[in-house]
Amino acid sequence: MSDLPEQKCEACRVDAPKVTQAEQEQLLLELSEWQIVDDKGVLQLFKIYTFENFVSALDFTNRVGFLAEDEGHHPALLTEWGSVTVRWWSHKIGGLHKNDFIMAAKTDQLD
Repeated sequence: MSDLPEQKCEACRVDAPKVTQAEQEQLLLELSEWQIVDDKGVLQLFKIYTFENFVSALDFTNRVGFLAEDEGHHPALLTEWGSVTVRWWSHKIGGLHKNDFIMAAKTDQLD
């Protein structure tokens, strides 16, 4: 079982190291159905959550928003009827940091 959801995000600096490809592969094993996508040269964690209707999707979006505020780390969220797309990456470093994997695991706990 992963301990990622119990970890806290650390303050990210511009010079913080991105996770290596080996670290990415290992950390992905601790997540359920997350993918790494390349958006214009910036690696991001990506997942689509599905819901029965818009109200449920919006409720989930709000819970992710409160989580993001609590941790001081914010995703890109797209809320649509029956789905929420969540993308985590570290803006300051233009890619993936361990914080993003921690937040992905915490997001899964909200579903």
